[in-house]
Amino acid sequence: MQLLQYHRSFAATCLRLVRYASTAASRNASFAALEDTDTNFFRDVLGDSNVITDIDALQPLNEDWMGKYSGKSKLALRPKSTEQVSKVLAYCNDRHLAIVPQGGNTGLVGGSIPLFDEVILLTAGLNQVISFDAVSGTLVCQAGCILEHLDNQVGAQGFTMPLDLGAKGSCQIGGNVSTNAGGLRLLRYGSLHGSVLGIEAVLADGTVVDTLQTLRKDNTGYDLKQLFIGSEGTLGVVTAVSLLCPPRPSAVHVCYLAVPDFATTQKVFVRARQKLGEILSAFEFFDQQALDLTLKHLEGVRNPLPDTQTPFYLVVETSGSNEAHDSEKLQGFLEEVMEEGMVLDGTIAQDSTQIAGIWGIREGISVALKHAGPVYKYDLSIPVAEMYSLVEETRHRMAGLPVEVVGYGHLGDGNLHLNVSCQRYDEEILKHIEPFVYEWTAARKGSISAEHGLGQMKADCIGYTKPQPVVQLMTQVKQAFDPKGILNPYKVLPQVMAVAQ
Repeated sequence: MQLLQYHRSFAATCLRLVRYASTAASRNASFAALEDTDTNFFRDVLGDSNVITDIDALQPLNEDWMGKYSGKSKLALRPKSTEQVSKVLAYCNDRHLAIVPQGGNTGLVGGSIPLFDEVILLTAGLNQVISFDAVSGTLVCQAGCILEHLDNQVGAQGFTMPLDLGAKGSCQIGGNVSTNAGGLRLLRYGSLHGSVLGIEAVLADGTVVDTLQTLRKDNTGYDLKQLFIGSEGTLGVVTAVSLLCPPRPSAVHVCYLAVPDFATTQKVFVRARQKLGEILSAFEFFDQQALDLTLKHLEGVRNPLPDTQTPFYLVVETSGSNEAHDSEKLQGFLEEVMEEGMVLDGTIAQDSTQIAGIWGIREGISVALKHAGPVYKYDLSIPVAEMYSLVEETRHRMAGLPVEVVGYGHLGDGNLHLNVSCQRYDEEILKHIEPFVYEWTAARKGSISAEHGLGQMKADCIGYTKPQPVVQLMTQVKQAFDPKGILNPYKVLPQVMAVAQ
């Protein structure tokens, strides 16, 4: 009870930051307004073509891909080197101009979108692969490199990126690192806190912090790179990263399973870990509502089990180096869970086309939700046994409202994606979701942000997961790295605390 009282009192001080909320964050009056002299300075540093002032060109940069968050920036900058980023930030710091780093703009919490007139700093121009060591599998590249392009490059030399996302064709590695993106294979490769070996970042005053090493072991002092991973551009702008890439698996198998209830999905997961062991690389689940929505709104998506309808579906992937061995293990696992009645029906993909088809369903859910209309998205870490209970309770709360509640996610790491699809953003609908979702998660010692970050959506809700002394310590770190608060303001930390600096 004391924990919930703390969460509620902390949340009561919060200001809603999203566009559809009844109240909005207020612009920090200490930030300077953009002037012609500022634009002229940036033109001198970057060149005319890399200074964007055209209203039409700025429009997509001021809005997220879901159409949920929007800002009013009048200027976007596209540096092409760390030196240029340093000059831009040093100038903005002196002038007290707020700035928002933006990569592929594929985020889901408004982290790369300005709230007001902040300058947008695009990292797309930082798109060079610096080096790749084919012995250790160490990649060094600039922040603007697209994830899928990197995977293709290291794949040609027998390695794979330790991260796989549905947005891999447009997201950038700097943004991935800055948000500590999780993805589909965290079960196998872990988080970026373990895969990132080094970072180059530029602080608010233009100081370049270079920890861009490729060493597996370095126990010299504080591991500062970890502070930048997941800080969402509030401590510094990541300009380059070094990552450890695992060997590319030569044998990949995927099966698609129909399961009668959520309790059984957990039993299947336990059995998968026992029987598949070291080759298990992904274990995803989604409900019937998610499948129906995806089949309805995405062309070319096919149901692998068209004659089976059940509340839950699983995508299980193995990745190894021995085709015959891995195939035999997966076949044995599937036969066992079906004989015991845990799986009602299932199929194993026979080739790369079928593998892509199965993953197309799972990866297409988020896109299908966007096509269906506005959506309230929640990304939560919850004890696995209770994950789907939140979906059910949310449906119960919203009975009679014109919404569709969808649940899916990474069962292997306890990450639930709760989505409420509707026809328009509506304050009445929001009242049925928040703060209920956050309070429910906090009561189970879960996290309100599993992999999407806090951005502007949940900055003022951090207290549901982190105790106040921890948030205060985060604020002190922010003040040490960015004393004037110009880097990605109104994000990650509660505005009431951030403004206090």
